[in-house]
Amino acid sequence: MRLKEALSVLSKSSPYAVSTERLEQKKSKLDEIKAYLYIDMPIAKDVEKLISSFSANKPEVLFLCGSSGDGKSELLTDCKQKYNTRAKFHLDATHSFDPRENAIQTLDKVFDEFLSQSKPLVVGINTGMLGNYSEEGCNELFRTTIKNYLETGNNGHEIHFIDFERYPKFVIDENGYTSVFAEKLLKRLTVDEDNLIRQIFDKDRLEYTDPDSRRIQANYELLSLPATQRTVIDLLFKARLMKEQFLTARSLLDFIFMLIAGPDYLFNNLFSGGDNELANKIVAFDPANLRTKKIDRFILANDLGLFDSDFEEFKSHLTEQGVNNSNSSQSYLRLFYILQNEDFSNNYHMKFSQDFSQSLIDEYITIYQKHRDYDNSDECRSIIRDFYNKILITAIRKYNNRNAPKLRKGHYLISEKNGYQLVTKLDIKPDLKNVAKQFQTSVSYFTACITVGSESLTLPVNINLLQIMKRIGDGYRPNKHDKNTIVLLDELVENISKIASQETTLHIINGNQHITVVDDEDDKYEVSGLHND
Repeated sequence: MRLKEALSVLSKSSPYAVSTERLEQKKSKLDEIKAYLYIDMPIAKDVEKLISSFSANKPEVLFLCGSSGDGKSELLTDCKQKYNTRAKFHLDATHSFDPRENAIQTLDKVFDEFLSQSKPLVVGINTGMLGNYSEEGCNELFRTTIKNYLETGNNGHEIHFIDFERYPKFVIDENGYTSVFAEKLLKRLTVDEDNLIRQIFDKDRLEYTDPDSRRIQANYELLSLPATQRTVIDLLFKARLMKEQFLTARSLLDFIFMLIAGPDYLFNNLFSGGDNELANKIVAFDPANLRTKKIDRFILANDLGLFDSDFEEFKSHLTEQGVNNSNSSQSYLRLFYILQNEDFSNNYHMKFSQDFSQSLIDEYITIYQKHRDYDNSDECRSIIRDFYNKILITAIRKYNNRNAPKLRKGHYLISEKNGYQLVTKLDIKPDLKNVAKQFQTSVSYFTACITVGSESLTLPVNINLLQIMKRIGDGYRPNKHDKNTIVLLDELVENISKIASQETTLHIINGNQHITVVDDEDDKYEVSGLHND
């Protein structure tokens, strides 16, 4: 078997992309490879634990929910082989048994059959189909139970829901961020010992030396490097944070197939986009688009063909690894990027490590960790206060006062008409007591808490909002391209304006003219006459 054929089980176009039940005598080498690559995750253990607790004469139901491609069929096919006598399995609720019926009607039949007997039921179902059934289904018990789950997240009586969404593919811990699923899969695919794929690769490398085979072999070796694997995971995490791209098992497997078996070397395939949702989001992080003094100098020198002995030595080692030296400057930059933490050749590529810095992600993770794990320690308070005072509150004031940039610190614009600005002074502070009460359930944002006077407000902060707030602090004016991110800040500023309009002391400003109006407790107004500011 050729290496590319062995890897084809990863492709979404492969018949192996969706797990189906096959007779034991009809299983092939590709079945063995797929079984070898299967990664057992916490959700699988929880599903199996629940199904194994079912009693054949007790009417319980498990809905395994999630998105298309996250591995429901794979997981339940495996469980069905073990527990087929214990429960009835309906592996894919998006399909019907009869071409004259739709999926909702098929579910009605499955539920009616369940209620007429005592055998437990296990259903694999997309979250969208759950919503459809709650609106269109005929079985009242299941319709109302599903609707209640979607609204509250609570299980029904003897009806259980396990959702892939509650088992995130990325986790932020004390050491940074991890993706256990992606890490295990990449290691399983490339490990040296007891690896079916590695055995096929070794044979392929000995027998096939044509350019296409050499390229695929070189890509497999590149992906075997720990630095490359870490870079791939870094990019997937960036796509999750900055592009809101969820990681499913099927999309990741197809992405890995594209990296190795795609039309170019791995470092180019990584940023080429194509028919893969992950690849299309990762294009935005192409290091070849970065512009720094060192990168620009390299591009100019390479494009002009200027001799560099260190670079020539580096390229000669690449040739030994099966990567030819006819690549463009952009391709070399991508290669430097994926190797940035790898000891390779004379380490010429490490000259550019600082140019590939991920300071924004590192900063986001630190602030996220301190919010999630807030413990009132000096370190925790210091980092959080720095974020609020230097980034969040500064951005709020500058964004709110973008049409009145000359206002004093602590003053906030409420409205403006005919050149007159209605302004009030506000005391905005971090609300550390409320920070301690927040429960962070997703890596994609943390909840910032502030007090405006005596009022408490919250703001979900994702990495894109953090980035734009830092830019606002440096003088940036958001535009229409930022609307999807800035809407979060708009909502907060609107709530602050409502609080500000209730203040008892207001200022009316027109150029150098300044009128102060004070509302006393007897509904009388005091005006500090007109004066120059």
